[in-house]
Amino acid sequence: MSWNALRRLAAFSGIKAAGIQQCTHRLFGPATPGCLLARSSEMSTHSSLSPKTGIIMLNLGGPEKVDDVHDFLLRLFLDKDLIPLPAQSRLAPWIARRRTPKIQEQYHKIGGGSPIKMWTERQGQGMVGLLDKLSPETAPHKFYVGFRYAHPLTEDSLDQMEKDGIERGIAFTQYPQYSCSTTGSSLNAIYRHLNGKSSKVRWTTVDRWPTHPGLIKAFSDNIQKELKQFPDDVQDDVVILFSAHSLPMRVVDRGDPYPAEVAATVHAVMEQIEFSHPYRLVWQSKVGPLPWLGPQTDKTIEELSKRGRKNILLVPIAFTSDHIETLHELDLEYAEELATKCGVRNIRRAESLNDNNTFVQVMIFTVAMRYYT
Repeated sequence: MSWNALRRLAAFSGIKAAGIQQCTHRLFGPATPGCLLARSSEMSTHSSLSPKTGIIMLNLGGPEKVDDVHDFLLRLFLDKDLIPLPAQSRLAPWIARRRTPKIQEQYHKIGGGSPIKMWTERQGQGMVGLLDKLSPETAPHKFYVGFRYAHPLTEDSLDQMEKDGIERGIAFTQYPQYSCSTTGSSLNAIYRHLNGKSSKVRWTTVDRWPTHPGLIKAFSDNIQKELKQFPDDVQDDVVILFSAHSLPMRVVDRGDPYPAEVAATVHAVMEQIEFSHPYRLVWQSKVGPLPWLGPQTDKTIEELSKRGRKNILLVPIAFTSDHIETLHELDLEYAEELATKCGVRNIRRAESLNDNNTFVQVMIFTVAMRYYT
């Protein structure tokens, strides 16, 4: 992406400054008029041409239908980068079969499948539509969904990029904070699939963006919006719980940067809202008997209630799109069942970023800066 393209991107967001540094910090002010995603398709002038730049959006994915749950779990438990197990090739199928009925029941409760593909596609449509307009020299742009454990699988999307004749490829993680078990797993899958093959695609990666100013603004806006939904007389007493997916301690102990990067996101968000409320970083989704990173989200809710802190805001700080960990674990297991059981008076969850306009601009500018550098 050229300097002129970056100036167009800045101009689109109302930025008049010439410097890249100033552009980065001022891009994510008030949202631009109109709906960003609704306008993206009409802004693209390259839809009939073969794509030149491909952006593969990496994530774990989720089963779209209840019948897809077993295969999703099998791929997940076979991934040594995510959950290293002894005798993994034999143990993983057994665990997947055993857990399938329970997980299928959970997906039934949230509508019969994961919405993560829908949100990823909406984000991708908004991103490439505007990139076509703002950077015609790298257009046409095309996004590809690259899920690790659900369709479309990363490997299938890589093959499609080759078939489409993509010249520039960007592996763009949808996890803001890097972990060897998430982003690392996706990048390893790309390497294994492409290693030894002849390819004309020139690759680059966006492997983390935990303190991007726009990401912090998007989280902060959602938090402040949700705080206003509490009764007036308790708004100052709300405790903010930033909840992120936990990791096995054996992964943490080998030096995985994920806990530190999640903490950096939390600190930047609290700085943005001027440390207006007490807060804590907690961890969810522990699986199995081995030690995992804590404190656990559910145990923290129980302890806060025991201490008389009964107004709680849950913030999914490592998830950018709704899926089972937000819609079932946070919303149903914790905000409904657990909160009722332990006497929490008011508990709410901040919205996930999903197709938030500010968040889509974050994605656009992150990709744009990768072009420029």
